[in-house]
Amino acid sequence: MEAMNSAYAPYSQFRVGAALLGEDGSISVGCNVENASYPAGLCAERAAVAHMVVQGVKRFSAIVIATEAEVPTPPCGICRQVLMEFAPDLAVLSVTRSGAEAQWSMSDLLPHAFTPTSLGRT
Repeated sequence: MEAMNSAYAPYSQFRVGAALLGEDGSISVGCNVENASYPAGLCAERAAVAHMVVQGVKRFSAIVIATEAEVPTPPCGICRQVLMEFAPDLAVLSVTRSGAEAQWSMSDLLPHAFTPTSLGRT
């Protein structure tokens, strides 16, 4: 929730925070950062991934996404693709300020994903 409170969302008013748990126990947070040039914005989940990678952690076990929506919100499509790259078995938990929760696995959210193996790499 604290990361969500830091979000910069003057256009959508849809603030999102994310906390990513590395397999080594480290935690990285991110928030969405919008921009007047909409494609230049950054989702909370990808911000958390970038911060984790900067720390040298590239294997994740869980992510928590916080919003003020009434219904728990899963990651958007591009965030699903980025998360899948690093953690095909990632546990995804979405929570709302009102206490609603939902949980998915990455494979449920992005079946038949494009992965490094799609490129012939493992």
